[in-house]
Amino acid sequence: MKLVLASNNSKKLRELDAILAPLGWQLVPQGELGIPEAEEPHVTFVENALAKARHASRMSGLPALADDSGLCVDALGGQPGVSSARYAGEPKSDARNNAKLLDALADCPQRSARFVSLIVFVRHADDPRPVIAEGEWHGEILAAPRGDDGFGYDPLFYIAELAQTAAELTAAEKNRRSHRGQALARLVERLRMGG
Repeated sequence: MKLVLASNNSKKLRELDAILAPLGWQLVPQGELGIPEAEEPHVTFVENALAKARHASRMSGLPALADDSGLCVDALGGQPGVSSARYAGEPKSDARNNAKLLDALADCPQRSARFVSLIVFVRHADDPRPVIAEGEWHGEILAAPRGDDGFGYDPLFYIAELAQTAAELTAAEKNRRSHRGQALARLVERLRMGG
């Protein structure tokens, strides 16, 4: 099945492609179809993901898959949350976002956090029954980055049971454990059951 991915993030595309390829799904990033990014004015992951999926489907005429995800830090009341990609402002910058997060947590002993992913699949832009799946990945924020892989907050996100950050995991291990991997697995299961 050919579907449009409501994202231009090449690292996210690789991650999703690796998980969905065995299903025979061909993901086409919206940028390849000349589709601009959708507005994300909402305060929840699910509303933003749904808006992005409907926008990409409407502009392409194809089924669409959208992910809205972010890092929710308990000591910061769930921030940066839906603003994770733009936490330090425009233009988007992983390095500046990580620096701002470390600064916000500088004197904070409570460093628990979770990555959240909301994935939405729509068959068409006005699909009355979008398929929605969620995943959460729990960890804590380190005082300094570790690891060279991944993207976003991965170098700061420490998983105690593995004694590694998300940026120290292999791509396959990250896909198996991550918030996005969990959400995709749930999405695929729902679609197999008739969605």
